[in-house]
Amino acid sequence: MSEAARESRRAGRLTASPAILLLFIWMIVPLAFTVYFSTQNYLLLDPENRGFAGLENFSYFLSSSSFLNSLLITLKLVGSVLVITVVLGVLISVLVDAKFPGQGVVRMLLISPFFIMPTVSALIWKNLLMNPVSGLFAWLFQLVGLTPINWFSDWPLLSIIIIVSWEWLPFAILIFVTSLQSMDQEQKEAAQMDGATPVSIFRYLTLPHLARPIAVVVMVEAIFLLNIFAEIFTTTSGGPGDATTNVPYLVFTQALLEFDVGTASAGGLVAVVLANLVAAALLRVFGKSLTQA
Repeated sequence: MSEAARESRRAGRLTASPAILLLFIWMIVPLAFTVYFSTQNYLLLDPENRGFAGLENFSYFLSSSSFLNSLLITLKLVGSVLVITVVLGVLISVLVDAKFPGQGVVRMLLISPFFIMPTVSALIWKNLLMNPVSGLFAWLFQLVGLTPINWFSDWPLLSIIIIVSWEWLPFAILIFVTSLQSMDQEQKEAAQMDGATPVSIFRYLTLPHLARPIAVVVMVEAIFLLNIFAEIFTTTSGGPGDATTNVPYLVFTQALLEFDVGTASAGGLVAVVLANLVAAALLRVFGKSLTQA
């Protein structure tokens, strides 16, 4: 490497170092405080009575039935939303990829829910669509002579899954539609000339072409879905009982409802470890398909 190239790299590192240092501090300081408080007996209702707890907070959090239940709900929520968004995203993307009048408008409408804030989305579904008295679904049920469903009482977890799926389906559609636009149309036309049915073209051409985009959608959505909070807080508050309490909401209840900062900090670190384990597993499963040419 020439001296000029070394100087250029050195100048680039020097220029980027303030931003990297600021980002490091922004990340490490909250993490350090979280690690510190996770080893303390610290109740906000009794702040003077503090002491070193060691790993007691972790033991209490991990051994509680609430954690096991919240972990199961988190897995159900993430798995269900991934299946719904990937399956519907692929099917809708294939449909809107075909030429028809108003195609651009339809694509824009399909993608637009992704840009709505989670709290606003949850309020729309709670008050305008799923309200058992004045909601749209209640009116449709009454129109056909059926009793309206009290969604957040009778089907709380399903309601959350529907709301979150509606929020993340546009992201999947955006990725899949973009990928379909780069698909080799000559192969598709050759298959049609050879008498291939639409189902065969979808199975042997479209799905293999969407393998990488599907992997990207699964990885990105899974990491973000592990942190779902606003939709639950706005609609069910973790209930009825703990029917919709996932791991992030359990940490919230420990911190701001039970005022137990120590246990909440331990729970936050557990959530971070779980997210990293999921990310590592997804990279192991999909990493090769993403790096292959």
